[in-house]
Amino acid sequence: MHTGTTLTQFIIEEQRRIPGATGDFTSLLNDIVTACKAISNAVNKGALIGIMGALESQNVQGEVQKKLDVISNEIMIRSNEWAGHLAGMASEEMDEPYAIPDKYPLGKYLLLFDPLDGSSNVDVNISVGSIFSILRAPRPNRPAAVEDFLQPGTQQVCAGYALYGSSTMLVLTLGHGVNGFTLDREVGEFILTHPNMTIPEDTREFAINASNRRFWEPPVQRYVEECLAGKEGPRGKDFNMRWVASMVAEVHRILTRGGIFMYPRDTKDLSKPGKLRLMYEANPMGMIVEQAGGSASTGYARILEIKPESLHQRVPVILGSRNEVETVVSYHASV
Repeated sequence: MHTGTTLTQFIIEEQRRIPGATGDFTSLLNDIVTACKAISNAVNKGALIGIMGALESQNVQGEVQKKLDVISNEIMIRSNEWAGHLAGMASEEMDEPYAIPDKYPLGKYLLLFDPLDGSSNVDVNISVGSIFSILRAPRPNRPAAVEDFLQPGTQQVCAGYALYGSSTMLVLTLGHGVNGFTLDREVGEFILTHPNMTIPEDTREFAINASNRRFWEPPVQRYVEECLAGKEGPRGKDFNMRWVASMVAEVHRILTRGGIFMYPRDTKDLSKPGKLRLMYEANPMGMIVEQAGGSASTGYARILEIKPESLHQRVPVILGSRNEVETVVSYHASV
């Protein structure tokens, strides 16, 4: 039996360091953890309980929803709406913020989440995950409006993700470092297995969807061409390329062994300044990566400093090992 620190213990110990802490935040995190366990169980059972495949519906992004997208979204809502910690929730799968039902009390936090990132992978049994971000409500104990959620990533109180792969992990930052916990299914607890996760400043591994190469802007074209040139090129070293099509899986790999992940701005659809969502993906992952010593940029600006203009705003994302991200940013600056 594992005798390490449980996630519950870890959160309570963190709470004790904050003078005047009420326990609301700790309870909210526990509710999120409960939701992630339930989603992990659903993903794990998959076809056994008939929840694989796509629906006829689309989300606000115009993307075809998987059955597990809808189920995961419902699990996250039901786990967090009742306890009185939240003034509102916002999800990648919902057009508007979710209003806490009148029968439940309101709280002082806001929860934003992507309930099942990388869901295109579920039918082929590749890692997927959930991403979440917590903000303080500008108007505590009152129903949240759209504008209440439109805070830059620097205002996040907490960010995290759950990875549903060969094991289920939960990676969390409370604003001072990053820690990873692995679910012990025999006891139903997340155990601290990856304390103080850090990203090496240098890397020889990059992740990008190479099928979009013809649409990339010149700085990204230049960077990838230099990586592919290997030892004989200007970088003087060989690189490996990876692509999982699941941001959670990509970021987790970077946290464990370094690398750079890019979903840059391109010309494929000029109506979209980027592919990934600022509020549900870029901000929480940007916070996690920065807290682990990495860097997160659009190529033009630090992601966490962007003032959101809409709930489902898209942005370019370039994050990971600091020196590689800075190289890509310098190429953007020189255009």
